[in-house]
Amino acid sequence: MIRTLAVTRKGEVLTDLPLQDITLEDYAWIWADFSTPTAEETLLLDTYFHFHPLAIEDCMHILQRPKLDYYENMQFFVLHALNERTLEAEEIDLFLSKGFLVSYHHQEKPEMDEAWQMVKAEIHSRKGWSGGPMAAAYTVMDKLVDRYFPSLYGLEDELADLESQGGNESVEELMSQVFNVRGRLLKLRRTIVPMRDLMYRIVNSQHVQSNGEERIYFGDIYDHLLKLTDMIEVDREMTADLRDSYISLNSNRMNSIMKTLTVITTVFMPLTLIAGIYGMNFRVMPELDWKYGYFGVLLLMLVLGVGMFRWFRRSGWFK
Repeated sequence: MIRTLAVTRKGEVLTDLPLQDITLEDYAWIWADFSTPTAEETLLLDTYFHFHPLAIEDCMHILQRPKLDYYENMQFFVLHALNERTLEAEEIDLFLSKGFLVSYHHQEKPEMDEAWQMVKAEIHSRKGWSGGPMAAAYTVMDKLVDRYFPSLYGLEDELADLESQGGNESVEELMSQVFNVRGRLLKLRRTIVPMRDLMYRIVNSQHVQSNGEERIYFGDIYDHLLKLTDMIEVDREMTADLRDSYISLNSNRMNSIMKTLTVITTVFMPLTLIAGIYGMNFRVMPELDWKYGYFGVLLLMLVLGVGMFRWFRRSGWFK
């Protein structure tokens, strides 16, 4: 599907014109959005806009790293949107020139719809910044980055819940949850860090910005990406701390179990020795003929076991 937004030289906004009926020279600028395009629609990148073959090839090969390429009178951007369900990156390509903005993406993206509606509503000005292809490109990038925040906030809430666990779950389950969150943070990082590097290049590029005011707007997006990057690093450190805490907790539990088993084994060792001695089948064992020998041995074993237990307890083995 291709939707179009054309701005006349008088400032009027026309939408949904067939792309083949639009002559670029007749309009101040246009925005053509290629959403889940067919093969025939993709051919228009070459036959209508005459984009560079390498840029068109980048649109076809998914998933490219976020980047900025310069062509004659045009810039080509590869951006990453975020799939909020899988946290996987999804590519959005922008062709930017003074007379047009062309966006190309293989999936329908709600942030593109939001940017489209905002540009239509604020076509003449965006808080003091006159509208145009650059303003539309900024709006797209801003909406893409804004969609990163809810996913990261959701992971931070999960980390807060894990940190406040009251011990109702086993250490294995908690560790599994920590590594799950850590893996999703890694997915976010693989999307956000390349976008941050791209935005840094845009902010410092003399080919894209034409005045200081535009630099401020793109700098604001860069600041958001810096904040997201810092949040991810803090969250990754938190997962590492939680992992170390759970490992220490598990080690302490294992030590406690081993100490308990050691005490039990130590108490029963002399008792087992006594039982083993009197379980031998020798004929000459004087104690076997004693009338009270059985009860005497039981009493000895009881006194020995209780005595060792009290001694271990006084020595702090049960603390």
